[in-house]
Amino acid sequence: MRLAERIKKKPVIGWTILGITMVATFLLGLLAASLTERRAEIATLYGSKKVEIKPGDPNSAHWGINYTRQYATWKKSRNMDFKSKHLSNHYHDILEARPAMVILWAGHPFSRDYADPRGHMHAIDDLWTSLRTGTPVEPTDGPQTAACWTCKSPDVIRLMEEMGGEKFSRTKWIALGGEAVNPVGCADCHDPKTMSLTITRQPLQEALQRRGKDVAKATQQEMRSLVCAQCHVEYYFKGEEKYITFPWDKGFTAENMEAYYDELNFSDWTHALSRAPLLKAQHPDYELYILGPHGQSGLSCADCHMPYIAEGGIKYSDHQMASPLKNISSTCQTCHRNSEENLREFVYQRQDNVLEVRNRLEAELAKAHIMAKMAWDNGATEKEMAETLKLIRQAQWRWDFSVASHGASFHATAEVLRLMAHSLDRAMQAQLNLQKILIAYGVTDIKMPDISTKELAQAYIGLDMPKLRAAKKEWLEGTAKKVRKQAF
Repeated sequence: MRLAERIKKKPVIGWTILGITMVATFLLGLLAASLTERRAEIATLYGSKKVEIKPGDPNSAHWGINYTRQYATWKKSRNMDFKSKHLSNHYHDILEARPAMVILWAGHPFSRDYADPRGHMHAIDDLWTSLRTGTPVEPTDGPQTAACWTCKSPDVIRLMEEMGGEKFSRTKWIALGGEAVNPVGCADCHDPKTMSLTITRQPLQEALQRRGKDVAKATQQEMRSLVCAQCHVEYYFKGEEKYITFPWDKGFTAENMEAYYDELNFSDWTHALSRAPLLKAQHPDYELYILGPHGQSGLSCADCHMPYIAEGGIKYSDHQMASPLKNISSTCQTCHRNSEENLREFVYQRQDNVLEVRNRLEAELAKAHIMAKMAWDNGATEKEMAETLKLIRQAQWRWDFSVASHGASFHATAEVLRLMAHSLDRAMQAQLNLQKILIAYGVTDIKMPDISTKELAQAYIGLDMPKLRAAKKEWLEGTAKKVRKQAF
């Protein structure tokens, strides 16, 4: 029987064929659109090369000759035009807003100066002007090593190759002030010939190797986060050479890293008040991201922080690398079908919940440090204080791990709340121990000092901030000005 006759007798066959044809046509249309879009994207990246870029060329302006659109958005990282309910991309003095942090970091350079991070183009400027990198009040070349340049400039790629990682790390940072001049840019993440994402920092390569991860086998989607993990991670300065090392050998959680550090009997510094040997979290953004729902669902950092921009048939990534809340229609709404207002409010709700716990935790942890100082001042022994100092170390690490990553309250809300709950528990246990010790030494009236402002808190821990600021200004206008070179 002919097909036409079959269709006439059984109309369902005709409708089925029509449906199959329509679906096939639709899929072919999607394929054609995808190919056209991909060709446009490839043309954007590779089709208009005007100059050959040398491997490791740190000057992003050279790359911008070929990749004008990406370069134009990268330059916007200098902009300070965004502010949400809790975060921004302009200078904001966090110590002024949260003076308890001065107490928590007593004896560490962070007690002098801590602010919101700005865009990548500010990386060099912010390192030079920070009070954490030293002043003439201390050794004239500052206390920090060149390891501080590692995540601030693509010039580091050449310096590490020429000097070797260990020699580079133990060199004083000011000694390379005339070498590290280009802020975070194209060479940090891209191969100049293929524009493929690539790992340029030895510490990440070594950490992944120790975990049995072959970077050469990483998917493109994995690389869209791993290039960020070169810098947005927890690390420490290992040994006398102060070599940057990622403490990932046991895993990515705060407890995994704590076990790693405890095994080494490592501490970043001894607290000036409590005398507790403490760990200073850097910025474990990558670790908390992979512990959160977006990371576990397979999204990359770039999916939310580098959304695609479409210009006609051209599609390319936004290299300003800003908060997803800056452009919700290109970030959150690509997956979530909800209004911008609702999506923004969902984020704020999570942040508010975390910050409510954080504020209570910082107050109680600061109180534990001050009470420990009282115990020492009244004659407490090391044996009596041992268990309490351990609790303070554990509480501080969980707090710092949670707050050092600025996006943590959204990236991994449940994990951060879990860590803060454990931190608060340990801080309160430490206070109970200290109350018993103080009572044993006849101290029953425990009076807390006034640390309600940054200035009062810094004075309490013995910082002469006017002197430090004046010395830093004099140094920047004198010695530093002679050493420093500008890339732009």
